[in-house]
Amino acid sequence: MNEGAVTEGDLLVEDGRIAAIGAMLPGHTGAREIDGRGRYLLPGVIDDQVHFREPGLTHKADIHSESRAAVAGGVTSYMEMPNTQPPALTLELLEEKYAIAARRSLANYSFFMGTSNENAEDALRVNEHKRDICGIKVFMGSSTGNMLVDNVLSLERLFSRSEVLIATHCEDERLIRANLQRMQSSGRELGPADHPLVRDVDACFESSFLAVQIAKRHGTRLHILHISTARELQLFSNMLPLAEKRITCEVCVHHLHFTADDYERLGYRIKCNPAIKAPENREALWKALLDDTIDVIATDHAPHTAEEKQGPYAHAHAGLPLVQHSLPLMLYYNREGRMPIERIVQKMSHDVATCFGIRERGFIREGYHADLVIVDPDRPFTADASNIRYKCGWSPFEGFRFPSSVTHTFVSGHLAYEEGSLDEERMGQRMEFDR
Repeated sequence: MNEGAVTEGDLLVEDGRIAAIGAMLPGHTGAREIDGRGRYLLPGVIDDQVHFREPGLTHKADIHSESRAAVAGGVTSYMEMPNTQPPALTLELLEEKYAIAARRSLANYSFFMGTSNENAEDALRVNEHKRDICGIKVFMGSSTGNMLVDNVLSLERLFSRSEVLIATHCEDERLIRANLQRMQSSGRELGPADHPLVRDVDACFESSFLAVQIAKRHGTRLHILHISTARELQLFSNMLPLAEKRITCEVCVHHLHFTADDYERLGYRIKCNPAIKAPENREALWKALLDDTIDVIATDHAPHTAEEKQGPYAHAHAGLPLVQHSLPLMLYYNREGRMPIERIVQKMSHDVATCFGIRERGFIREGYHADLVIVDPDRPFTADASNIRYKCGWSPFEGFRFPSSVTHTFVSGHLAYEEGSLDEERMGQRMEFDR
């Protein structure tokens, strides 16, 4: 079969792996056959940035609820962030999260080690476990569960000694605070549309620029998360194959879909960090995604309760629940002619696996784990309360009509989702990395 192209054929799954791929494979006694005519068989989506809120914030979400939502949306593997309560700042706390996932995650999983200004030595213990931990997360801008790292000496220590990928949230906290103070001094009450002015283009660029400069100085494997501005794109290149890049970046689906014009309609429901910005930024992100300046697509799935998303400005929490709808949204853009199905697979599966060095996942290859999704391109659905699976119970896409549906999801060979029903007889597996 021609990898990276749409072809017709059969696929056999045995013992959790892809056993055979070909045209007109012979029948196998006792095998269950799924007729996929007129549908796409895709490698499962790998989401490199989610917040499943467990432990400590489980009124918003938990590993069980959000992994179910992920699988229902065609996401078979995820990498989860450390800003829980307590934050995952030691290997012992990190392993407690892995233990929860082993019992309760329907999707495959990995967890980032967290950092603070004081825990560099603890964080760098990940070097001893680089084959089974996805990386180190550095919050260079504050967000939910403040783990801000703004001490340059701490950054230098982490970037110079890490043997694993460092993923960064880049926003300059000094500029954000100055913007907020200036706007509050006007005496008017801030609203949703002020968020991209508080967390503005300069705040994103200055922080990303700093991260890139430190990474270049030390040869760090750096991955900058959720790029949201046109200006930041000058920091990245498409001149090398992805496997040879030392500095990579990600775009999230909400920054590809929404713009600042949507605050009037959706208000704080689309408040997130970094902020959704003016339309010209979205257009630049699309161009960079399609020319390989941006390497992967993710969600930054970050659920809060509906009450927590209410104003006033200081009260409204930042973050959107997205993991169930990322693949359907990109299939919408396929139908709109903006992104070929092959490029969706590349940016949501193949290139995530390559970027992180994920072992034997992300591709439809014989011998690989059978993380697979069947999509009916002509089965529309509308997101509403009857089909939203997030624990928080809402979505910024409520009322949006998606043209295509996920019908089946296999996680490590287990048919975990079929035609609206979830099978939790088997949980997902801990991901491994080739480093």
